[in-house]
Amino acid sequence: MLTAVAATPDEDFARPSGCAGWLVRDLVCHLVIDAQDVLITLVTPADAEPTVDATTYWQLVEPPTGEDPLDALIPRLAAAYGEPRLLRFHLDDVGSAAGRAAVLADPAAPVGTRDEVLTAGDYLTAYVLEWTLHHLDLIAHLPSAAGPPAETLAASRAALERIAGTAFPAALSDRDALLVGTGRRAPTGAERAALGDLAGKLPFILG
Repeated sequence: MLTAVAATPDEDFARPSGCAGWLVRDLVCHLVIDAQDVLITLVTPADAEPTVDATTYWQLVEPPTGEDPLDALIPRLAAAYGEPRLLRFHLDDVGSAAGRAAVLADPAAPVGTRDEVLTAGDYLTAYVLEWTLHHLDLIAHLPSAAGPPAETLAASRAALERIAGTAFPAALSDRDALLVGTGRRAPTGAERAALGDLAGKLPFILG
């Protein structure tokens, strides 16, 4: 993800992202906050047994209404950076630190976040899905940009299937299963036919 953002030209920061209502610059600003959350969580030890794991960390929620104060703050904060290079620098700085902290963390150590307790390993595993989806958001309207690695897409698809309690048809690629499954794009006619009854349960919105 950090590499993909670093490779994004300045002019593309003003293009739409795959997150409805957000430009690429808004998405990158959100990723800065995500990286900060990772750092905070990994240094927030919990003296309790885990209450959730990598799957139950996520909940299926209703689609966003646009009324969340943080969602409204992100575009204003992103615009305050002024230049894409400043956003790139901040994400690389905080994101690289989060990556180092992840390597140093004890996977079995319990940490606290969102009023829940889970192991650091499960927390980081849960974030693979988060950042894979946002990588797809980043390149949604940038056809020449590199996408997430195949193994990351496969792991994220498997995670989404566990969270939703259902499997996507094999006819859908991992990337398409993630995009269609989370409502990032509507299924084609062929995909809808392959999905069958599952099509009526989509999208799966994670919160």
